[in-house]
Amino acid sequence: MQGVSEAGIADLLIVGGGVNGAAIARDAAGRGLSVQLVEQHDLAQHTSSASTKLIHGGLRYLEYYEFRLVREALIERERLLGIAPHIIWPLEFVLPHEQHLRPAWMIRAGLFLYDHLAKRKTLPSSRGVSFAVHPAGKILKPSYKRGFTYADCWVEDSRLVVLNAMDAAERGAVINTRCKLKSARPEGGVWHAETDAGPLKARALVNAAGPWVGEVLGQKLGLNTKNAVRMIKGSHIVTRRLYEGDHAFILQNPDGRIVFVIPYERNFSLIGTTDVPFDADPNKVEISVEETSYLCEAVSRYFRTAITPADVVWSYAGVRPLYDDHAAEAKAVTRDYVLDLKHDNAMPPLLSVFGGKITTSRKLAEHALEKLLPAMGRQVGASWTGTAALPGGDFADFDKYLSEFRRRFPSLSPDLARRLVRSYGTRAERFAGTNMGEDLGGGVSEAEAAYLARHEWARTAEDILWRRSRLGLHVPEGTAARMDEYLSRAVSAG
Repeated sequence: MQGVSEAGIADLLIVGGGVNGAAIARDAAGRGLSVQLVEQHDLAQHTSSASTKLIHGGLRYLEYYEFRLVREALIERERLLGIAPHIIWPLEFVLPHEQHLRPAWMIRAGLFLYDHLAKRKTLPSSRGVSFAVHPAGKILKPSYKRGFTYADCWVEDSRLVVLNAMDAAERGAVINTRCKLKSARPEGGVWHAETDAGPLKARALVNAAGPWVGEVLGQKLGLNTKNAVRMIKGSHIVTRRLYEGDHAFILQNPDGRIVFVIPYERNFSLIGTTDVPFDADPNKVEISVEETSYLCEAVSRYFRTAITPADVVWSYAGVRPLYDDHAAEAKAVTRDYVLDLKHDNAMPPLLSVFGGKITTSRKLAEHALEKLLPAMGRQVGASWTGTAALPGGDFADFDKYLSEFRRRFPSLSPDLARRLVRSYGTRAERFAGTNMGEDLGGGVSEAEAAYLARHEWARTAEDILWRRSRLGLHVPEGTAARMDEYLSRAVSAG
């Protein structure tokens, strides 16, 4: 049986199918460990699909002297771009200058650090621009004369989680979605867990439950910890596309926060995020009226064309499970991560993950194994995840591969071919072709849905339309019902 040893004991039981849990599963499986992962809902159903979709160093974190985090994130930005070029790509950001908020010298100094804290291989350096010649000048109000540009990367966040889980599974890990941890206790040097999939045993346990990390410790394991999660809600709105062009904006607000405006899903603009303390049920997270107004006002402060809540076509919100560093304001809470290892004669290794961000998830996983393996009596060995392509990312140049893909599958429309390569990279070759079955809506074929059910743990239309993709913004009415009906048949047939 994969995921367990001959004695029926896994090396590692991971609780949580967000980006950190999936990344740890991938790294561990690639080092030869037997791995079981349990996720109470779908992969990336919560925080990991509710981000601003950026792989970035975190320019604003420099104001809080988070130099280690920013440097690590900048290094990871280049690595992730290299191993997942289908779901990650460069994006230019325009920062209009507001003298009364941050002086030009401060911004220049911050951008200089951003350019030089880590070596850049592919992304351009920052520069000052005049809006008399830059395309952003046609979008911004005439009072904004100058600004700056710099580069970061876009990521399909929930797909990054799924690709990590796929790679882990292909290396022997067992990924159990819709499978809740009921309890776990140490006995005889082994963790004995009760789950919806039945009893599991493991030599070490990783608590990567995100907003539920404290609940797992207290209610599922019966433990107390001095570390705590500070839950911060971040909300985003989506409008019809506000401007032409591929550049994004980073807008400074009078309260010291920043808001991004990013081209999204071809026809839309993504605007976010907020930072609001949250102490309710993480299963029920929604944007508030106040947050919507805040984001609309931030854009209207800068853009020639104002937006109102009536322009919002979709919104989403997520809870960031940040490590509680007792910062006075939500915006100042550290985005760095803390790995808390407990291990003594009475307790086999238990690693709890506090905080973190999508950009540093691969490095977090590497650090997690560096802590866990010695506690398990195993050699750490060489790291490997920074150079091994994620599933579908085994090509160097996106446009070159897309041209090759279109030549091989001429029956596909240019738009569909591009979407498939952006989503699946070379894995699209496994189901693309002339006989892809019925169109379930918006270009999603039966062949694609079957692939997602078989290889990516998709069980419902929501899984496909809002996490494996954001096609829910595009598909016609009735698509979800047809897709659910097809998936129920496909899953029943095995």
